[in-house]
Amino acid sequence: MTTTNTIDTRTTETETKSQPTAAIAAAEAGRSRLDLAKSARKAFRALVGFDAAAREGLDPALVELIQIRASHLNHCAYCLHMHTNDARKAGESEDRLHMVAVWREARHFFTEKEQAALALTEAVTLVADGGVPDDVYAEAAARFDDAELAQVLALICTINTWNRVALATAKVAGTDERR
Repeated sequence: MTTTNTIDTRTTETETKSQPTAAIAAAEAGRSRLDLAKSARKAFRALVGFDAAAREGLDPALVELIQIRASHLNHCAYCLHMHTNDARKAGESEDRLHMVAVWREARHFFTEKEQAALALTEAVTLVADGGVPDDVYAEAAARFDDAELAQVLALICTINTWNRVALATAKVAGTDERR
């Protein structure tokens, strides 16, 4: 029997009910979390700058697909809501937005370049699960020139950082707080 490396992001109803989100847990406990933008202004501005630099020269649709996929994998509802809305505003189709989480089963919705970026996003986001496989990296390197690949890697790093900030500070989906 052959097994494939697929990423299962499904959560059972029982798991969801028994594991309240950080935002809900903080609210129920009557406490709020810090605002990184106010409490660590220099670090926050550096992250904003890194994010802006990472996006430079990349197709805006690709940027949003990468950010959406990483946010799925990191279970970051705040960023997922923000980036799906940004993608819609930029003209992304509902069909493609619905297929990002299952892109491997719906490859015809995505270009080969987008597929390579999505695979790399998964590998880098889940790097602790086995590193970035050589074949995933090679496919991305075949689809992007060195400068583009560097931008894609930087973008994957920034969205993973933003996801962690949003989760650690219990940001609530639907409350886009960008300044």
